[in-house]
Amino acid sequence: ANPQTQAMAMVLSLMSIKKHNKEVRIVLCGAAGDLADKNIEGVPVKRPNGESPSAKDHLELLIKLGAKVEICPLYLPNASKDESVLLEGITVAKPPLVAARLLDKDYQNLSF
Repeated sequence: ANPQTQAMAMVLSLMSIKKHNKEVRIVLCGAAGDLADKNIEGVPVKRPNGESPSAKDHLELLIKLGAKVEICPLYLPNASKDESVLLEGITVAKPPLVAARLLDKDYQNLSF
């Protein structure tokens, strides 16, 4: 997803935690996997109020607020990386567990 889509996904996730006290779980796949890499700078996205945080800034805040963030297990080997590049608090997703959450009717799934 492009930086604006990534940033909006993070903003909506932040609002879900802050304003609605909801549990947030994120699985980063494809280009969004770069957000999990501590060696890659976030791309600033200008907000209507003039601030320019990146989706990565929001992701780090989400982790501090208790969001569970996972990286797609296909990202690391296809990017020639290993778990050492991941931001603290990010783990590799386990497909059976992700599938169980996707199929849980009591769990709201959003995709960006």
